[in-house]
Amino acid sequence: MTDTPISGHVAPGFEPVREAFEANFASGEEHGASFALRIGGETLVDLRGGWADRGKERVWDETTIVPIYSASKGISALVLAMAVETLPAGYETPVADVWPEFAAEGKGEVTIGQMVSHQAGLPGFEKEIDPALWLDPPACAAAIAALPPMWPPGSAHGYHPLTWGYMLGEVVKRITGRSVGTILKEDICGPAGIDFQIGLPEADEPRVGDMLRPKALAPLGNLTPERKAAFVYKWSSPDRAGRAWREIEIPSANGHGAALAVASLYEAYARGGQIAGGKTLIRRDTLDALIRPRVDGPDLVLPMDTRFGAGIMINSHGSFGPNPETLGHSGWGGSMAIADPARELAAAYVMNRQSSSLVGDPRAAALVEAAYGCL
Repeated sequence: MTDTPISGHVAPGFEPVREAFEANFASGEEHGASFALRIGGETLVDLRGGWADRGKERVWDETTIVPIYSASKGISALVLAMAVETLPAGYETPVADVWPEFAAEGKGEVTIGQMVSHQAGLPGFEKEIDPALWLDPPACAAAIAALPPMWPPGSAHGYHPLTWGYMLGEVVKRITGRSVGTILKEDICGPAGIDFQIGLPEADEPRVGDMLRPKALAPLGNLTPERKAAFVYKWSSPDRAGRAWREIEIPSANGHGAALAVASLYEAYARGGQIAGGKTLIRRDTLDALIRPRVDGPDLVLPMDTRFGAGIMINSHGSFGPNPETLGHSGWGGSMAIADPARELAAAYVMNRQSSSLVGDPRAAALVEAAYGCL
């Protein structure tokens, strides 16, 4: 179908997934990408294709990794769940109990569960900051803690694209004494042999694919103050082009990996807290508290209704396949990971040609549809 280099494995009966993967390239929508599907703890699809670099000189192979942006949130939420499991009140613990500075400006009653389900009213900085603040996570977390909420916490929800990760990272560090990236490396990915990182070492820099930015802004609808703070202002995000952005830890945005690694971690949502390789990260009751819907309805930041657990999105919009209870998360430009507990299914799509889709990139949706069609 295409002369683009494509490699990897497809189990018998799942050939239509490869056809859909090839079709994305044939249509000109793709530059480089990978897609993986695991069911019942077995890898049934692990495809990669196209080019890792802008000039089409470096083939996207099994060593290529890319940032998955907000799809990182579903993985960071698992790390938080491991930390929260040690607290007597779990997700109902006020953030200020572990991070006293967060109580500023009337936020003393905000719980950890509310914070990670986008209810804290802190989607971004309404007043101008130096964008370099994002590259200093401790200072950025302190600045977020000092903010007044943009709506009464707990009264509504609105997606926190970046601030979410700085808050989560600080809470994890206050509970455990370690960072999200360190826990991932030492307790999760390292022992399981999963090639995923938040906070990328310089030695891995040559493996990172070039990102081709979208040509259009995401369709945000009416630009309310909340949406401007989250996405629009020139200080709403850091410079994401350089080494500095990749080496720091931003649990909401700069996880790096390929599709198989991402699916291997999201598998925890599909298999009772167990990731690929058999390691169980959290108890069943903790997983139930993580995935329980905490908000459902109009989102003050995203121009759509959203449904969130404690950091994971629930498939109310239908972008994660046919099961409305499927869990997942999309990332800026098109990356997506999903977990369907009903089928013990986990899948992930990552790419380096970014689109302007907010949720449910059509390339990812076509692959997920093809996968379900093979079941």
